[in-house]
Amino acid sequence: MKEFDYVIIGGGCAGLSLAYELDLHDKLKNKTLAIIDPRKNYERDKTWSFWKFNNHNFEDCVIKSWKDFSINFPQKTKFVRCDQTPYQSIDSGLFYKKIINKLRLNKNIQFFKNVNEINMENGFIFNSVSTTNHSKSQLWQHFMGFEIETSKNFFDEEIFNLMDFNCEQNGEVHFFYTLPFSKTRALVETTWLSKLNRNELLNYEEQLKDYVNNNLNIKKYKIIYSEKGAIPLFQQKNIKRANEMYIGTAGGMTRLSTGYTFLNIQDQSKYIRENIDNINNVEIFKINKKYNLLDNIFLNVLSNHPEKMPNIFFKLFKAPPKTIINFLSNKSSFFEDLSIIWKLPKLIFLKNLFK
Repeated sequence: MKEFDYVIIGGGCAGLSLAYELDLHDKLKNKTLAIIDPRKNYERDKTWSFWKFNNHNFEDCVIKSWKDFSINFPQKTKFVRCDQTPYQSIDSGLFYKKIINKLRLNKNIQFFKNVNEINMENGFIFNSVSTTNHSKSQLWQHFMGFEIETSKNFFDEEIFNLMDFNCEQNGEVHFFYTLPFSKTRALVETTWLSKLNRNELLNYEEQLKDYVNNNLNIKKYKIIYSEKGAIPLFQQKNIKRANEMYIGTAGGMTRLSTGYTFLNIQDQSKYIRENIDNINNVEIFKINKKYNLLDNIFLNVLSNHPEKMPNIFFKLFKAPPKTIINFLSNKSSFFEDLSIIWKLPKLIFLKNLFK
């Protein structure tokens, strides 16, 4: 079996972002890299969205950027301007194509479908596949989206809808999410923040068709793409082995209260690239501990009082746009954190502080 200096297990967003970062900065000129992923083809399977704070490697994979968004609550709508940090969506198909085409040019990089094809005893391993025993009784952000196309102009492509709570909650937290890519094309997603042990919440297609027909009032459309996923909103507890580092969601790059991961992966990839020559001795890249503390309190409230969450989100977005976006994107200062906390109902959060 072949040996490599570096091995990436999992050729998804985290694994490919890291490989691209290393290759782009000539860190694989005299090193070999194996990427292990079982998929036969790389095709669009996800849409990654985030508020843009800094330049990143994938501007040419962005489908659309917005400078305004809305949040719908029963009997009220909140409009928010985000021109300083526009919201971007990346097409995973373009992302895969760009990276794979670049990596194929490097003879020091090889792709494999199975870990048994190579010897991993002596190389350093970057693992994006968690060993955590995932349970349906834990909290997840689970969703399905349709990208629809209408025959006539319908969407305002200059503003996206981050959350629409005007839907059945069924004792959980449920909202819809709409990204208009043009006047005739948009991604509409049904999103739940709940456990995965209630089958009656998983009829995503029915939810989407009902929302498009009755909430958006679109009767004629065609579905040109669909995606489905579940993001764990709990800490990953992996088995740590020598010469191994976990990356991506497995490495704690998912913000627990929001599910945002893409930019955290890019920051982690850059950190690893900068420290690759001493990778066995560097500290693990982590999201600031304060966010884990605040997110755990937030998720305790969400689990114990889901019926209160639409109103809590409404109060949350009363903060200045820059403050709330900084907070959701792990960029907030201590004073911005305090201003966010001040907007929230104090008693219920204090009761859940030590749960």
